[in-house]
Amino acid sequence: MKAVAYRRCLPVTDPESLVDVELPDPTPGERDLLVRVRAVSVNPVDTKVRRGVPPPEGGLRVLGYDAAGVVEAVGPRVTRFRPGDEVFYAGSRIRPGTNAELHCVDERIVGRKPGRLDFAQAAAMPLTAITAWEALFDRLGLRLGSPHDAGTLLVTAGAGGVGSIAIQLARRLSGARVVATASRPESRAQAERLGAHLVVDHSKPLSVALKDAGVKWAERIFSVSHTQQHWAELVQAIAPQGRICVIDDPSEPLDARPLKARCASLHWEAMFTRSTFETPDMIEQGRLLDEVGALLDQGLLHTTHAATLGRIDAATLREAHARVESGRTIGKVVLEGF
Repeated sequence: MKAVAYRRCLPVTDPESLVDVELPDPTPGERDLLVRVRAVSVNPVDTKVRRGVPPPEGGLRVLGYDAAGVVEAVGPRVTRFRPGDEVFYAGSRIRPGTNAELHCVDERIVGRKPGRLDFAQAAAMPLTAITAWEALFDRLGLRLGSPHDAGTLLVTAGAGGVGSIAIQLARRLSGARVVATASRPESRAQAERLGAHLVVDHSKPLSVALKDAGVKWAERIFSVSHTQQHWAELVQAIAPQGRICVIDDPSEPLDARPLKARCASLHWEAMFTRSTFETPDMIEQGRLLDEVGALLDQGLLHTTHAATLGRIDAATLREAHARVESGRTIGKVVLEGF
């Protein structure tokens, strides 16, 4: 089968940073689906692994997490899917990636592809949707429904892949007032289109920007990126007994001591935890994706697909990685077909 891999950690400008390869077709395990991949999207984690996680000595590593495709075969213990089903999912960090014609994935972390979306539109959704859902409802304790005491949710980097779906989920499924951050005019417009009640400029001190906008503090803060840079301001912006959820990788330890006076708590979201440790509730990610798929089919959520760059090959993937590394993408970058 065709695949895209890397043998050394190199800058994306180097032609050897991602290369086209031929590999044997994989064989599904007991609970695996063998999926013919139709489309993939690129996330910041793809670029971080390519830059910083070398393959085994003398070997190669196939990257890729988000995928949408068609089930070709199933393992003997699979119960949720059968050949011919269209699926979407975010894969696992401890298994070969989705940048390949054929890919094996545990059925418990797979959802049914929304019928309303094509494969490229669907491939944009899984990783960011899982991350946003788990952060909002599992880590930050946002309640489904419209309780009158939902308070204010602050989402940083509201126009990015995770921020874009977090705004939508919070608006459609909770009663929270959603405040997003963005600095560029196009980013502000995107966050407003997705449903943010208010957008503030994160190029200014956040606590000041919030107060200028009439927001005293936020009961819940979802820090999507640049947490290290904004940490002191986030601490000032959190409400007493509030919660902060972080998903990026701060370059230095975060000092949580200032949260004590407000009895506020710090939470981490890592959407690969369930698949990495095969937790007893691993199937919740598959169920979550089914729910997201239903919301997409009902038109209550919208895909964060921003652009399809071309087919799945090394040259196009290098371009996609470069765009993501620029930090200026709005929505998700997708590749389709081999």
